[in-house]
Order: sequence, then C-alpha cells, then structure tokens
Amino acid sequence: MAERGARKRFGQNFLRDANVIARILRAIDPRPGQRLVEIGPGRGAMTFPLLETVGAMTAIEIDRDLVPLLRAAAPAHGRLDVVEADVLTVDFGVLAAGERLRVVGNLPYNISTPVLFHLLDRVDVIADMHFMLQREVVERMAAPHGDKTYGRLSVALQARCRVEKLFRVMPGSFWPVPKVESAIVRLVPLHDPAREALAAPLDRVLRAAFAQRRKTLSNALDGVLDAVTIASCGVRPEARAEQVDVSGFLRLAHAAERIGLQDSASPEQS
Repeated sequence: MAERGARKRFGQNFLRDANVIARILRAIDPRPGQRLVEIGPGRGAMTFPLLETVGAMTAIEIDRDLVPLLRAAAPAHGRLDVVEADVLTVDFGVLAAGERLRVVGNLPYNISTPVLFHLLDRVDVIADMHFMLQREVVERMAAPHGDKTYGRLSVALQARCRVEKLFRVMPGSFWPVPKVESAIVRLVPLHDPAREALAAPLDRVLRAAFAQRRKTLSNALDGVLDAVTIASCGVRPEARAEQVDVSGFLRLAHAAERIGLQDSASPEQS
C-alpha cells in the first residue's frame, strides 16, 4: 500500500514489525469462516494476513484517505468490507448478524477507554477481542484489587470478561515511533446472564466509587447505597474503592439494582 504520513488527530502509529505482526496473528489464531472485525486497520499490516486466513472480514476505519487504499489492495487477499466510520458510532450487533464476532485492532491510544466501554455494551455478540493498547492501559485493565492502577475500567472489564495480558511491544515496532510502550491483551466475554443484567447498576456504583478515590465507600456511594447496605454485601463501608474486589462490586451492584427496583415499584400513596 502507498506510503502516507500518520495523522495525530486519529492517534495513528502504524505497526511495521513483521515479527510482532506474526506473534499477534498466532495469538489471535484466526480460522477460515470466522466473523472477524478489525478496528483501525491503518495500512493493512494485520488486515491482509488475517484476510488471507479467514477469507472475508470487516474493517472499521475513520481515516477517509486510507479507506480507498485498503479497498484497492484487499482483493489480492480476500473479501474486505471497509466501514468508513468512527468506531464509537458502529453497532456491533448489526455486524454480528446473528453470529459471534472476533474483534481485533491496534486501538488509538487517545480513545482506547471509550472504545472498550462501547464494546462492553455488546459483549453478547462478541466471542473474543485482541487489542494492541498502551501498556499502562493494559495494566489497568488486568489490575487486581489493591493495585494502584485498579479502577473503574478494571472492574467493568473483569466483571464481564476474562482479561489476559499477552506480551509487550516496543516503540520501535511502529512508525512514527510512539513515546510509550504497547501491549497485547486478550478479552474473552464470560457471557454470564446474571452479570450482564447488572451492567447498568454496576456502572452506577463504579462511577460513584471511583470518582474520588480517597473517599471511603460510605461517603463515595452516598445517594447510591448507605453504610448498612454496603456492610450487608460483605464490603466494609470504611474501605476505599481500590480495596474492593470484583465480586464485592457485583454484590454492591446487585443491592443497588434491588433498591432501584423497589423504588420504581413503590406505588404512590393516595
């Protein structure tokens, strides 16, 4: 594909290390016929090797200058459907068409967290995800409770996916060379209906709990859960958010959901 400079506004850093590309492909282990979607294909460094294996796939690319280049080069490798769009506007349920998607990509570091939350909204149609991200983001995603990087993103992902750090990628593997290290992460949705049902109350609890990390839960969750209810969930009201494990947050979310249902079901007294 013809050379073209990376664009800062899209957070572009093009992967160019053949050894790293091969290692990522081994981690993904694509198979013919799988419904695969790549976010941010760039110049096709991973796209075309994937396409040669699966035969047909979808790529989501926001850079309108790269789209025609991808479309022109793709037929030599397979059938590529290029969706020219911001990934945050894409409905992955429509792309799935009744099947489970395998999602891959070198995510722009400046929007990686919003993309991950967008995908969480449709984990019901996703089989697995493999992403290249800034190393610090991957560490937050996989952080255990008690770790200084443990936060809302850690809990939201671990509550609904198995998160596995795979390997690091050095800056020299990209052009232009970024100032940060990268890492590959694998996310496998748990597809647990009980946990999926708690997505909204869990998000509400996490937003409040991690909004001011130095606050105790009884203070941070004021207006969401009182201290007695927090304690009834087996969580210490005086604890801080980073001290509570994923299962503890799920119990808090269940309590918040139960209170919300009771409030909405309470008839007005006449």
